[in-house]
Amino acid sequence: MSHDEDPAVSALHDEGGSGVPLLLLHGLMGSARTWRSQLGWLREFGHVYTFDAAGHGRPAPAELTTEAFVADLAAATAHITEPMVVIGHSMGALHGWVFAAAHPDRVRALVVEDIAPDFQGRTAADWAAMVHAWPQPFPDEAAMLEFFGPVAGRYFLDSFRREPDGYHLHGEVDTFRDISEEWGTRDFWTQWKSITVPALLLEGEFTITPPGQMTEMAAVHPDARHVVIAGAGHLVHDDQPAAYRAEVELFLRRVLSSP
Repeated sequence: MSHDEDPAVSALHDEGGSGVPLLLLHGLMGSARTWRSQLGWLREFGHVYTFDAAGHGRPAPAELTTEAFVADLAAATAHITEPMVVIGHSMGALHGWVFAAAHPDRVRALVVEDIAPDFQGRTAADWAAMVHAWPQPFPDEAAMLEFFGPVAGRYFLDSFRREPDGYHLHGEVDTFRDISEEWGTRDFWTQWKSITVPALLLEGEFTITPPGQMTEMAAVHPDARHVVIAGAGHLVHDDQPAAYRAEVELFLRRVLSSP
């Protein structure tokens, strides 16, 4: 089967650059395009790839488990033989460290942005009801920015599907809900504690994560730096791009200079 025939591999996008592979993983309801503002400077550090998660503009796995999404990611990146630096936001960061736990020889370092291992007891039902009520399609860019605001609006402009009548959500609300609902039924501490590669943990000042968990993630890891980014919400890399870039560049210089 060629790469073009495999829907997982076709969801992997070669963004250019050379050297160590850098894999960018987006958050829930995002897309590979949400990284476009970071691509230019990241290419200075390696060969950059972005990825559209299953269920985001393409079919979802039969079972909406984190392991199923990670298996899809593993298949899509199987031809990348050199260990990768995996840079993830929210859901993408979770998938990144579960991938690293399952395939430790394939990951060189991790950047984890605003996500924690344990959301047990939380539900996405109210959030999903709100999303169902969004006035889709949004007729144009201005309507998107007015409804979501400048930061989330740009994120969704890069994610939604543009059709002749406007912007449509690029996946099923119930799928997004069920992805999130799984996180309320289990935790991912075991996978996190198995990882020893260098890690940078970036938490927004106005985080969505349960208090103290990202601090604890750093405390139980042999080589992790935890940074709270002032003034940032959940979309740290879009909300405070200069601070995000400074921390990630510092981290990449360190991990890519080591053998």
